[in-house]
Amino acid sequence: MIGKHVRMKSLMNPKTGRTVIVAMDHGQIIGPAQGLENPLDAFRRVVRGRPDAILTTRGMVERGWEALDSGVGLIIRITGGFTVLGGKFEEAMISSVAHSLKLGATGVAVTVKFGHERESEFTRQASLVADDCYTWGMPLMTEVWPAGKNVDKPSNLAAVKLGARAAAEYGTDIVKTFYPGTEEGCAEVVAGCPVPVVVLGGEKADAPIETFQMVEASIKAGAAGIAMGRNVWGQPDPTRMIEALRGIVHDGWSAEQADSFFGRKG
Repeated sequence: MIGKHVRMKSLMNPKTGRTVIVAMDHGQIIGPAQGLENPLDAFRRVVRGRPDAILTTRGMVERGWEALDSGVGLIIRITGGFTVLGGKFEEAMISSVAHSLKLGATGVAVTVKFGHERESEFTRQASLVADDCYTWGMPLMTEVWPAGKNVDKPSNLAAVKLGARAAAEYGTDIVKTFYPGTEEGCAEVVAGCPVPVVVLGGEKADAPIETFQMVEASIKAGAAGIAMGRNVWGQPDPTRMIEALRGIVHDGWSAEQADSFFGRKG
């Protein structure tokens, strides 16, 4: 387990115990989104902002590895297997822990859609990945995504609480999930989950201040950080966006301070 502890240091800031993760794994689902067209350039813009880690795919790494930095953790997504064209947002194994190690990964990520009609299959799949992660000393992130007939929306508080705890029970090291709408609700999720919880960004916000307000509330609620994609690389200046988010997560900035910093030039 020493290897896992060492790799976790590359994902979680040792001074604050929190993390700013930039999710760049969208291309395999939605195609060449603006901001991700060129893997090398996309990584360069993000790495300049000094996030704690990047969540991405093996294809992005294979074509943009020169821009990666040993000071930025690397999480490889190993489940997926669908696109928006297919319409069935399910999860299958598309890579392995062993292959991720060959790419220099310091973590792997899976998604479990709790409440889905194939929930038991997705959960079993993730649990077996947790076994492999234990063998290889690799941290596991689980994206908890509530879905299905019993879930009205993926940010449903009761569903997020249950999914986060269930993921921790089968051995995940970090839970990535939805902000459940309020600081109080987020605090409930954190209190019920014995592993770090990071909040995802979801759809692109209308204005950066909305993202900053959600991040500030999440940190106040006890979340261990964020794992955001289009609200970072979808910005005209993703480098500065990351710096603003780091201010909230690691330096105790308010949403207003982050927004003021982000809006300034230079």
